[in-house]
Amino acid sequence: MKKDIHPENYRLVVFKDMSNDEYFITRSAANTKETIEVDGVEYPLVKLEVSSTSHPFYTGKMKFVDTAGRVDKFRTKYKKHLEKK
Repeated sequence: MKKDIHPENYRLVVFKDMSNDEYFITRSAANTKETIEVDGVEYPLVKLEVSSTSHPFYTGKMKFVDTAGRVDKFRTKYKKHLEKK
């Protein structure tokens, strides 16, 4: 590894997927205020909403999104305006 190319805070960090509580440890310079203890060692914690352990592309599981409900809500809200056209 070349000297003096990495930031000063380049260290081991835990990235935790909050949707399924999976985590992985890797090196990062990400700023964080929280910490987590893993196997008796305390690491900085970066919380993720989605990772490869929860993303539908990698898991093969698709989540149903209530788009029909959103469309109905839109039509109800703008019913008078839509009828004019």
